[in-house]
Amino acid sequence: MKLSEFTDLLNSHREEPFLLALPGSELVQRCFHITEAAFVSKTFIDCGGRLHTAHTCQLQVWIADDTEHRLLSGKMAGILEIARRKGVLPADQDPDIEVEYESTFISQYPVESWAIVDGTVLLQLSAKHTDCLAKDICLPVLPMVSDQSNACCAGSGCC
Repeated sequence: MKLSEFTDLLNSHREEPFLLALPGSELVQRCFHITEAAFVSKTFIDCGGRLHTAHTCQLQVWIADDTEHRLLSGKMAGILEIARRKGVLPADQDPDIEVEYESTFISQYPVESWAIVDGTVLLQLSAKHTDCLAKDICLPVLPMVSDQSNACCAGSGCC
């Protein structure tokens, strides 16, 4: 989900709370706080030697002891507006939204979809996966071999 789409959704449902559903549909506790709204820019090189950039708007979620806390969509839209005005979220960028949440460990979750459920904006988060971005270089078609556990090694093009 892009930041612009998320902001439009929040502004369209300003008086409704919003909830976060982790992959597998477990809900983040309703009393969560957004402790950071960040613009994350990542520049990296893949194993084939190609340069990439990725930009996200990362929202850090934290659970406090104030179990009566509820964050309305309009308040969240206000947080994003302040981040835009202060230059944290560049006006010329429309990054994807990711939610950073600590359960057993800290993870980042892309927003997969949204729905309005019983007067609540529900964001469905998805798992984030690694991938090889240079499959054309790293994973050439190999003849069928019974053990391909060493397919990405010397001579295959991988770093």
